Amino acid sequence: MAASADGRIALSAAGRLNGTRGLRGGRNWRLVKFCNGEMMGKKLSLTVSHQGKKKANDVMPRVCMSLTTNVAGVAKLRDLDMEKKDARTVVAMILGGGAGTRLFPLTKQRAKPAVSIGGAYRLIDVPMSNCINSGINKVYILTQFNSASLNRHLSRAYNLGGGVTFGDGYVEVLAATQTPGEAGKRWFQGTADAVRQFHWLFEDARSKDIEDVLILSGDHLYRMDYMDFVQNHRQSGADITISCLPMDDSRASDFGLMKMDSKGRILSFSEKPRGADLKAMAVDTTVLGLSKDEAIKKPYIASMGVYVFKKEILLNILRWRFPTANDFGSEIIPASAREFCVKAYLFNDYWEDIGTIRSFFEANLALTAHPPRFSFYDASKPMFTSRRNLPPSKIDNSKIVDSIISHGSFLTSCFIEHSVVGIRSRINCNVHLKDTVMLGADYYETDVEIAALHAEGRIPIGIGENTRIKDCIIDKNARIGKNVVIANSEGVQEADRSSDGFYIRSGITIIQKNSTIRDGIVI
Repeated sequence: MAASADGRIALSAAGRLNGTRGLRGGRNWRLVKFCNGEMMGKKLSLTVSHQGKKKANDVMPRVCMSLTTNVAGVAKLRDLDMEKKDARTVVAMILGGGAGTRLFPLTKQRAKPAVSIGGAYRLIDVPMSNCINSGINKVYILTQFNSASLNRHLSRAYNLGGGVTFGDGYVEVLAATQTPGEAGKRWFQGTADAVRQFHWLFEDARSKDIEDVLILSGDHLYRMDYMDFVQNHRQSGADITISCLPMDDSRASDFGLMKMDSKGRILSFSEKPRGADLKAMAVDTTVLGLSKDEAIKKPYIASMGVYVFKKEILLNILRWRFPTANDFGSEIIPASAREFCVKAYLFNDYWEDIGTIRSFFEANLALTAHPPRFSFYDASKPMFTSRRNLPPSKIDNSKIVDSIISHGSFLTSCFIEHSVVGIRSRINCNVHLKDTVMLGADYYETDVEIAALHAEGRIPIGIGENTRIKDCIIDKNARIGKNVVIANSEGVQEADRSSDGFYIRSGITIIQKNSTIRDGIVI
């Protein structure tokens, strides 16, 4: 097999492939070229002489295309050897999420993807870093709710000037907006509607080479090579491919579940089923390669909310086939599974949906495990974030056990146990932090400013002396005084005490951003 410099391939009668310059003398060749969906799904007919003789003017077709499928999912001829991991033909669309009510109050003043994770990162850094490490440099982020903090972070971390360099690619924020016409007066009605409202981007000149569209969520924690995912999608001939993982009974009802055949084609899809509907979605997960014991523990196949669509299929679905469907998980995918070739891709690694306070809390603390199921410490596939140019943390006479301390922090004679401490944190003498996620601060207060605050009887940013904190999330810029106890000793599960600077969700105390907890308070 050989390919010419312009990427075209010639198929000779002897079965050899020759470039445009090595054509056998005396033969006429007709170029059959496919690009940007041109001639997609049309039947390719080859005229073959059964007599072994050819007329002088016979024209032999020349194939310049690999494998594809029509809307019905019928496989066509494709040269698999030509399937390259060409990230230039892929665009990623990261969904900024809705109002984030399950993550409230962390989403009170920020979008879900802007919520901090791991002490120094934001959730949006996860899909963005996966794109960069996969070679995908064409990225759109769709936003609507509380997007100021998210927009600020993206402009600092991923702009073409001082941030990560994207070459001929781009990272663009697509904010919900109104357009002329009655339909244009609506905000995003769901994940699919958000993409639909910007469908015209795929008709733009710079999208002419795009073949596949990745749909990603901005509130998941995982490390994934998206081009492996896309390559599987292309070679399987699927119209849509869904990344999935095995799931146990305790969490299955929180996700979209799938049933599929032995070839990985999805037969049915149910979004967050419960009761009898949940039991009906159980499958034999040994088909994915799980052992019998593991299959018994994880009898469900859950959607990760990560999809790849053929560009033409996505546009057809959103504009013509299902023009009123607003959500991918609950509407588009179930309907498409009945009409299109939708296949599953197994992601057999760590993945966590950071959709609730409990999952956020546990995912952060899980980073301190030995070894952790997920780690930001991977030199070959690093997680990117904004450059802050902070100094190393300064730790004086302190004990730190199974914890993460982010840069730019000051710890003095304290005990940090099984906790995550965010950037610019200040923890003073005789403080005991246990099972706590501290998001840090957006700025420093100088020694002069701290002294002035003390003189006025006010509390500086950070945690004051002799304070005990357990099972807590401390949002940014919180001011916690001296001799404070935060332990929820009564085991309260839900409480709204915003006037006092805190909430309790799922038994976890959350200290609000910019709030003040006075000296001696017991929560």
